[in-house]
Amino acid sequence: MVTSVADVLAGAAIAGVFSLGNLAPHLQDVILLCLSTACLYSGGIVFNDVFDADLDKIERPERAIPSGRVSLQNAVIFGSVFLVAGIIFAGIVSPLSGSLAAAIGFLALLYNRISKHHFFFGPLNMGFCRGLNLLLGVSVLADALPAWYFLAIVPIVYIFAITMISRGEVHGGSKRNLYIAAVLYGIVSGSILYFAYLNNKLLLSAIILIPFLWMIFNSLVKAIQNPIGKNIGGAVKAGVISLILMDAAWAATFGTIYSALLIACLLPISLWLAKIFAVT
Repeated sequence: MVTSVADVLAGAAIAGVFSLGNLAPHLQDVILLCLSTACLYSGGIVFNDVFDADLDKIERPERAIPSGRVSLQNAVIFGSVFLVAGIIFAGIVSPLSGSLAAAIGFLALLYNRISKHHFFFGPLNMGFCRGLNLLLGVSVLADALPAWYFLAIVPIVYIFAITMISRGEVHGGSKRNLYIAAVLYGIVSGSILYFAYLNNKLLLSAIILIPFLWMIFNSLVKAIQNPIGKNIGGAVKAGVISLILMDAAWAATFGTIYSALLIACLLPISLWLAKIFAVT
């Protein structure tokens, strides 16, 4: 959930909301979009457990539904409420934002119910969820969306890589997928640096990208050396949490150092929550 809020804040930075004197008029809309993405993310997580209830009885019996802590019916209700609330919060900002939120909710359900079982379309589907999430933040200024919509391809590629390798977090995976992920991580980092160069903020973005690269590649190298489920799960977890630093790099590239630091401050919160709740 924290990483999804970071996506929206990064999108708002790309739109120019964090430029000097531009935040106050749009602060309420930014907050509403953060609430929207938090609800959409929560709804997606709930429905993931709903659709995986039978499989989790075997592979992850400690989860809420198979353990009996939450009934399947209540989970469906909770998930539906979260998704609807996410769309409503975004719709208050603008019809465009509401449409993006509805698309994210639809793609989340599509992934959980169907596409997650496909080796290619599953990761692509999940990537589109994150790409649209970034654009949800950009939509805080509707005029900015036509100019920057193509940037969604970067989180799509990044999440595609994470989702692809996550298939091996239970029974282990192939080194080939891990090497492909390494290449895709490099493409993502290079893309951010390219725009940082165009905006004359190369040094600032690079400083933030260094810990980002360390986090993702430290775990990825361990998984490549020994691609067992535990190591791959660690690589996936690191990749998801590191989204916050990637978003901070976007903010440094298009916004201000203060917006980048604001997003980066979400990292310790995400690390703390990761010790309590399952990230993958």
